Amino acid sequence: MPLYNVTGIGNAIVDVLCPCEEQFLTDYNIQKGSMTLIDEERAIELYKAMDGHATEKSGGSAANTMAGIASFGGKGAYIGLVSNDALGTIFTNDITDIGVSYNTPPYIQGLETARSFIFITPDGERSMNTFLGACTELSVEHVNSFLINNSSVTYMEGYLFDKEPAKEAFYLSAKLAHEAGKKVSLTLSDSFCVQRHKDDFLNLIENDIDILFGNEPELCALYDTDDIDDAFLQASKHCEIVVSTRGSKGAYISNNGEKLFCPAQPNVTVLDLTGAGDQFAAGFLFGYTQGLSMEKCGELANKAAAEVISHIGPRPLIEYKDLLE
Repeated sequence: MPLYNVTGIGNAIVDVLCPCEEQFLTDYNIQKGSMTLIDEERAIELYKAMDGHATEKSGGSAANTMAGIASFGGKGAYIGLVSNDALGTIFTNDITDIGVSYNTPPYIQGLETARSFIFITPDGERSMNTFLGACTELSVEHVNSFLINNSSVTYMEGYLFDKEPAKEAFYLSAKLAHEAGKKVSLTLSDSFCVQRHKDDFLNLIENDIDILFGNEPELCALYDTDDIDDAFLQASKHCEIVVSTRGSKGAYISNNGEKLFCPAQPNVTVLDLTGAGDQFAAGFLFGYTQGLSMEKCGELANKAAAEVISHIGPRPLIEYKDLLE
């Protein structure tokens, strides 16, 4: 059996979560419901505007997914780059404390550890402004072949796809995984991310991805269509498994062309949508690496997503292994 269920590759980020009113987004020109990249000056401005009403937690999309897999009782590893600074130490301690293997050497050439400001409005929607810092410098030299060769699935985060060295790291990771007879998974992460790198994403998906995660806006952006069913069908032609998440409407899964529907969990009180997709992926991939049916994988995914949106923060507050019962 592989040593790890999943190895995640992504942007190593510390999340700074701040509840706010709609007017705050307007006052500071923050685009609601999306992720916007910012520079260091903008990061300083927004942090001051929070006026001490923020909570700092280790995050990053793929790292959140690895936290979810660990909560299910799975064995995971992570590849991502932090700086040799205070936030980098927080990230390293947090991810190792939950049982995820993490040994990427810190970046020591000037850029600080990444941080994402997550503004949460009363409707639970999250609007992210992210200073990427050190995590964008990940390259092929940081790809750990031992982790990939010994993982059932290598899971890659689309947010990391902004620089050429990171793209090369993705291609190398996929090559290593397939040579070892393992699976490769990708989350599209964000529709604006897809629009920036559509051709490269399509090339990666058509040649290297076995399991694809995307919500409606992301899949539609990928295939230049307003018809989610058409986008889902096109993706299904290239990937063994495609998972289309649709929020409260549940999710659709294509498994070798066979389509099935997984209903969302009922009666969920939404406090914060941060991490919903990340924890959905955690539940699905944990189930998949345990050899569970697609229906059961979807059920675990929806349960994990329902738990995380019921509280503030992108990681579980309960042991997901309790959901298995």
